[in-house]
Amino acid sequence: PWVSVRLMDAIKMLKDDHHTVEQLFSRFEKAGAGAYVQKRDLVDRIIEELSKHAALEEQLFYPVARATVPDTDDVVLESLEEHHVVKWVLSELDGMDPHDERFDAKVTVLIENVRHHVKEEESELFPKVRDELGRRALAELGEAMATARAGAPTHPHPRSPDTPPGNAVIGAAAGVVDRVGDTVSGLAQGSVSAVADLVAVVLRRKRPRVSPTGSRTARKTAAEVRSRASSTTEAVIEATREVKRTGKTTVKRVNRSARRSASSARRTTGAAANGGRATGRAAASGAKGVTTTARKSAKRTATTARRASTTTARTAQAAANNTRATAKRASKSPSRSGAARAARSAGRGASRTAGAARGGAKATRTTARKSMKRTTGSARRASTTAGRTARSTTRRVAATGASQRRQGRASRRRG
Repeated sequence: PWVSVRLMDAIKMLKDDHHTVEQLFSRFEKAGAGAYVQKRDLVDRIIEELSKHAALEEQLFYPVARATVPDTDDVVLESLEEHHVVKWVLSELDGMDPHDERFDAKVTVLIENVRHHVKEEESELFPKVRDELGRRALAELGEAMATARAGAPTHPHPRSPDTPPGNAVIGAAAGVVDRVGDTVSGLAQGSVSAVADLVAVVLRRKRPRVSPTGSRTARKTAAEVRSRASSTTEAVIEATREVKRTGKTTVKRVNRSARRSASSARRTTGAAANGGRATGRAAASGAKGVTTTARKSAKRTATTARRASTTTARTAQAAANNTRATAKRASKSPSRSGAARAARSAGRGASRTAGAARGGAKATRTTARKSMKRTTGSARRASTTAGRTARSTTRRVAATGASQRRQGRASRRRG
């Protein structure tokens, strides 16, 4: 089956280029006096569009017109000279600062020349070519021009040849050079923009609004480089934020653990101190109780000894009294010599009994005093030992609490 293919018309392609450039001209004329970035961008696009358009006309359309359409030499030669003038203006605008006082003036002259050129082409040359070539030939020429556009120069080359065969060779080479240059320019602009973005991020400022300049290839390359760098920067920033969040969480956990350790150490220290004080109080109380008990025991012993001494003395005295009474009764008996001896013997017995009683009482009191001294000494030693033990325990507990507090402070510093 037949397949219908719509071919590109050469004249329609050139008119479309004219229309695209005219839109750019109108936008430039409407831009404000201070719209330097916008004007620079528009001029860069104008340079690219006119450079490609001129190359297509000079390499293909004009040679075909001169070779096939009668009476077109003068029009084509005039068009080539107009191209030449336009290229020089474009080359001057290609590197000019939009703040330059002559920038707008040059663009105005460029617009006037191009509009005049377009008017003559569309009213004089294009009708002759269409009438002579016909639809089929224009379609084939348009296809060839579309293929050539892919390698056409993107910058003006006013010193290069503008007629065959030189323009075909030089134009193709210039197209390659321009595209390489556009790529390098885009890489450079994109890198500069990426660095500016990074600086803005570091300083916490808004990213600068930068419009890449140059051809479409240069602008596209610059935008791609900036976008990739921005994505990488965002990934690094996000990773840094994640590390920062993790670090903060870790620090918080360490601080909480340190605070809990310090609190536990304080509680342990307090409990130990309280325990030490309680132990000291208990020891003191115990020592005091031992001393009190010893005193009471000594007092009871002394009291018992006194009572025993008194009882012994009383018993001895009663025995002596009995002995004397017996002796008196015996003296009244008939045998006075026997009675006297019995009385003397009783007296001596009573004396010895009384002396033994006094000696026993004295020994009892001495033993009681010694027992009381020993008991009191043991109580004092027990009290002293208990106090020392309590103070030693308190010191150890305090040292343990201080060590735990130092460990807590060290943990917080490391966190």
